[in-house]
Amino acid sequence: MEINSIAKGLKPESELKSQARPYFNHSVEFKRKFSATERAAKLEEVGLNVFSYPSEMVTGSDFLSDSGTTTMTNEQWAALHQGDEAYGSNRGYFLLMEQIRQTFGGDFASKNPNMPNAFLFHQGRPGEDALFTAIGRLGDGLIIPSNGHFDTTHANILANRMHPKNLFSHELNDPNSKSFFKGNIDLNGLEKLLHESADKIPVVYLTITNNTGGGQPVSMVNIKETAKICGKLNVPLFLDACRFAENAWFIKKCEPNYIGSTIPDIVREMFSYVDGFTISFKKDGLANMGGGVFLKENGLFIKQHPGIGNALMDHQILKEGHPSYGGMSGHDIMALVVGLRQVTDESYLTHRINQVKAFGDAMLAYGIPIITPVGGHAVYVDMNRFAPGLKPGDFSGISFTAILLAAYGHRACELGNFSFGSYDPKTQKEKFPRMNLVRFAVPRLRYEKQDLEAAAEAVSEIFKARDDLPAVDVVYGKELPLRHFKARFKFRELVKP
Repeated sequence: MEINSIAKGLKPESELKSQARPYFNHSVEFKRKFSATERAAKLEEVGLNVFSYPSEMVTGSDFLSDSGTTTMTNEQWAALHQGDEAYGSNRGYFLLMEQIRQTFGGDFASKNPNMPNAFLFHQGRPGEDALFTAIGRLGDGLIIPSNGHFDTTHANILANRMHPKNLFSHELNDPNSKSFFKGNIDLNGLEKLLHESADKIPVVYLTITNNTGGGQPVSMVNIKETAKICGKLNVPLFLDACRFAENAWFIKKCEPNYIGSTIPDIVREMFSYVDGFTISFKKDGLANMGGGVFLKENGLFIKQHPGIGNALMDHQILKEGHPSYGGMSGHDIMALVVGLRQVTDESYLTHRINQVKAFGDAMLAYGIPIITPVGGHAVYVDMNRFAPGLKPGDFSGISFTAILLAAYGHRACELGNFSFGSYDPKTQKEKFPRMNLVRFAVPRLRYEKQDLEAAAEAVSEIFKARDDLPAVDVVYGKELPLRHFKARFKFRELVKP
């Protein structure tokens, strides 16, 4: 009897509840052991600020960020040894430019030396700084609309005397919405804003996936409609493209017209609608370092500002070094070349995104309120529903992340009333954001099912005792920009009746 005939009577591998990982462990690192008492003492020492807490004392899982925390593949480690550390025009630069053309489309890495349009930086933030510094020189009072600016993007825009404007989708705050694309930009709001202020808007900036909006993806329909609205009023469209491959996976799985498309084809279509993009390669570049700004050759943005390429290159040289390495080492560039090729592999993306979904499902099983559906890189706990007894100024997310780290050794990141809020020293009042979240960002290729289930159970224990979650006071830094990186806190003393 042939094996194939026997196998025909069995359930297909793809329908099994448990799927084997598309990779296996190459090496492991054993953690040092620290007790809850030691963790609590260190947290008090750093003022309850999880950013200042030593990583070696994170005895559970570290969900602080998925940026630069990827476990690289064996091909990437091998590529490190091929790094060319030449100061000018290293080997990896040319390989990377070719990979940029293959991944995002040939218009984003021109071969014309007189038309610079691809600019490397050591990570995404200096790339944003370069772009917004150049744009900020175009005039005063400019507005940069988005579906959701992240914290440092917001800060870079403000630092260059411009106004960041978030146009979240209406579905984002609706727990009953079944939309798969809550990261979309509000098209009606965008069109209204452009009609009112097109002369004040140098670019529209669409972030994929929408990190500020609960890690939610953006649909191809929304990208196309945004491009159409921008085109009518002659306004360039840019992407904040840090998680472009994960966004493409959601388009393939959730938009009927793309079920038969490949991830690379979907990626190239997404980028065909835009005039430029910024990116941190520390996310969907699968690299520990790298970023860039890329302008479409002969795109609207370059046509409107023909000198901006040279302005960006000048900034790059002054801040990062020679344009062919942009602040990165040659071996970092070689690892990135491989990462950009591997990240669009559908089996990897399916495992990655389903792993994050399973983490969210584990939290939901405990009744923990999270943003649904779960996005591609993180699970976001809704602190307004988690701790409804605390007021916005009690900073429930800061309290929760400190207790989680002290009691159970897992580190998460508050992205809510403190991180995205602000304090006005003149009025002595806080301004709070639309959403009050704690993000559990899952590093790529790093953790396994057991790690995530342990974290979900730990969160559930705090959720059971949520009525006892204490408020926190800001000891230092409430008036500072990017204050969540620098502030110090203490638990508020309870006033007994």
